[in-house]
Amino acid sequence: MNILNQKDNELQKILQLVSFKLGSEEFGINILNVKEINRMVNITAIPNSPAYVEGIINLRGKIISVIDLRTKLGMPKRDPDNETRIMVVDVQGRTTGFLLDGVSEVLSLPANLMESPPEITAGINSKLIKAVGKLEDKILILLDLEKVLSKSEELELQPID
Repeated sequence: MNILNQKDNELQKILQLVSFKLGSEEFGINILNVKEINRMVNITAIPNSPAYVEGIINLRGKIISVIDLRTKLGMPKRDPDNETRIMVVDVQGRTTGFLLDGVSEVLSLPANLMESPPEITAGINSKLIKAVGKLEDKILILLDLEKVLSKSEELELQPID
C-alpha cells in the first residue's frame, strides 16, 4: 500500500464511541470497552476504600467495583438522580463500573475529527485523555480508561473482586 492510500485509510477510519456526561463536560470512551450501561442500583460501601471507590454491586452474580468517575477526575461529588448510570466496562480484562451523571449517545466519528489534548483540559490531568474531538456544537473528551486507574489503584481494588 502506498503512502497516499494509507493516509486516505486513516482519514476514513471511524471511531465508535459511547458519550457520557460528567457535570457540563461531554466525555467518550471506545464502545468496545463498554459491556453494558445500567440504571443506578444500591451500591454497598466498602470501609477504608479510596474516596473515588463508591463501593461494590452484584451484577448477575458477579461482584464488581464501582468507581465514582467524578471524584476520580477531581470533580465535585454529586448525589445520584434519575439520569445517573453505571457504565460497566472492561479495561485490560478487568470488569469495573463507572458512576456517570448520564449517558448521552453512541457516536460514529471520523478519526480526523480527533486531535491531541491540550496540556490541561477541563481541570483533568491530560495524561488521562486520549484525544479531544471537535463536534458541531461541543467538544468531546476521549478518556484513556487504561490510565484512569493506576497500577497501584488496580491492586487496591483487587481484594474487592
